[in-house]
Amino acid sequence: MAHPEGAHGDWVVSWRAMKNAGNLLARCACLVGVLAGSGCAGLHLTTIKASQQRPSNVAVYFRVETRGGDPIGGLTADQFRIYEDDQLVSQYESKQTILNPEVTAVHYTLLLVDMSGSITESGTGDTLVQAVGTFGGHVEKQQKVGIYAFDGSPDLYPIVPFTDQPGNAKAGVQQLSTFKPKDPSTNLNGAIVKALDELDNSLGKATQPLKFGTLVVFTDGSDRANRVPAATMRQHVKEKPFDVFAIGLGAELKQPQLEEIGKSGTAMATDKGAIVKAFDDVGAKVEARTKSYYLLSYCSPSRAGKHAVRVEAVYKTPQGSEQTGGLESDFDATGFAPGCDPNTPPNFDVTKGDALVAGPAEKEKEKEKEKEKEKSDKADKAEKKVAKPEPKAEGKAAPAPPVQKAAPKLPPPPPPAAAAPPPPPETAPPPAPPKQQQDFNP
Repeated sequence: MAHPEGAHGDWVVSWRAMKNAGNLLARCACLVGVLAGSGCAGLHLTTIKASQQRPSNVAVYFRVETRGGDPIGGLTADQFRIYEDDQLVSQYESKQTILNPEVTAVHYTLLLVDMSGSITESGTGDTLVQAVGTFGGHVEKQQKVGIYAFDGSPDLYPIVPFTDQPGNAKAGVQQLSTFKPKDPSTNLNGAIVKALDELDNSLGKATQPLKFGTLVVFTDGSDRANRVPAATMRQHVKEKPFDVFAIGLGAELKQPQLEEIGKSGTAMATDKGAIVKAFDDVGAKVEARTKSYYLLSYCSPSRAGKHAVRVEAVYKTPQGSEQTGGLESDFDATGFAPGCDPNTPPNFDVTKGDALVAGPAEKEKEKEKEKEKEKSDKADKAEKKVAKPEPKAEGKAAPAPPVQKAAPKLPPPPPPAAAAPPPPPETAPPPAPPKQQQDFNP
């Protein structure tokens, strides 16, 4: 956990990196469980951020999911066990509680809707408005929702921008029913790039230290405008630390194309009658993911020294079986004292949430790889430079060419040699003897 006085950079966790590693471990655990005949039992807890502050408050923000990757929501404070140095901390002593995550974290979902000519002229509008309204109503209970439309134009159309007004998304969705595209083409790639940037910028204005974003894209076809290359769109989707879901409509868009967009999940509607269900399915996934985040706060009984803390979750399945899983961290209790209130919001010493920090963290890894590559390239160049003297040596070994080149360059040296004539005038006495010979002629 981050120390109260600085050094918080050591505790910045790359959420996406941990998520990917966790999913890999989860799949391995599932495989082992299946081979052992016990299935994919057990929970996986992923630490997002941990904090400590005086008098003796300790808090952990984390997510809970099954070993198979399904989010687990609805757990209460008494379904968590806290251990310090392998010793169970009494719930009466710790006064552990689940805080409202909104005090430290914010979740935004941007719904990007294809309103190109193929949608507006096909009679899909009314069904789409119903589907978007239902989606906004479900998701908006847990997070802020913004709705943007696109056609063949280079810019997005804000139908319902992100605001602090509850229910704004559901109320403003009717604007889609009267939307008329300025360009009937489909700028899918460009719209996705701009939507991710808009989501990033909107989250940047939030005051909460932890920030998470989700992009949901609805489209009925592939990119036709060709304003932005598909490779640029895919790279943007990969680099941005947000969940991205894709909903496809009709036969034009194939599943592989949809999966290039929806890295977090996809849904396909074969016809307009299935649009509502497709939106409901994705909306349920987004809502479930949001509910799987927990902010657990408690009062530590420790009063000095460094300690290891383990949080263990206990979940009873609908079938009655019990699944458990845990996370581990540590903290420094130096200066801890009585008077702790577990309802005090934690002091996460960050300027951006881990969801946003993850992207740069991955970029840093890529930069490190690039630096290593540059080093290897420089090493190769250095070797080549070392190899280059050999041809020069060969050039020197053939003295004839250099001499020929030096010969034409001799004219410049003569000017300095021209300065040499002054010495001859100093040696003018030698010409004097000839004058004596002239004296002898008479």
